[in-house]
Amino acid sequence: MAEMVIKPVLIENEYGLISNMMAGLHANEQQLNPNTAPWPEIESAYMRHVIETQEECSGVCLVAFVDGSPAGFIFGYLEEQDDSRIEVDTGDILYVSDGYVHEAYRRLGIYRKLNEALEQHYTADGVRRITRFTLAANITMQRFLESEGYKVTRFLYEKWL
Repeated sequence: MAEMVIKPVLIENEYGLISNMMAGLHANEQQLNPNTAPWPEIESAYMRHVIETQEECSGVCLVAFVDGSPAGFIFGYLEEQDDSRIEVDTGDILYVSDGYVHEAYRRLGIYRKLNEALEQHYTADGVRRITRFTLAANITMQRFLESEGYKVTRFLYEKWL
């Protein structure tokens, strides 16, 4: 693989870049879940959400560049526990919200490196718990997460009426 560099970015300053990769992520999710709304319909609201979350919840967005070209990204932020928690841990939780690697750069370990960098950033600040969702049909991501030490702790069931 050519030279890869991972850089933190402010989503607000890199709106076009992150929105473009979010569109790719969203297209993948539409293939796995037909109830996923079209990206153009939700782009503005979702991008506003991640910008605000980055600012208000100690969010970090990392972008991987290969030979200067954006190859992928990952975004996570802190969720504070309140007194309604049911787990034994009382610290902040890193929630990994979004991540994507352009198809041309897949199978090169880029997402693994992005994930490691994000985890290292937050564990250096004392975070000891990480949560994330993935679609039930996304077997590739499930296998990746299990290989990285993640365990399934809950199932989300939906019923559309």
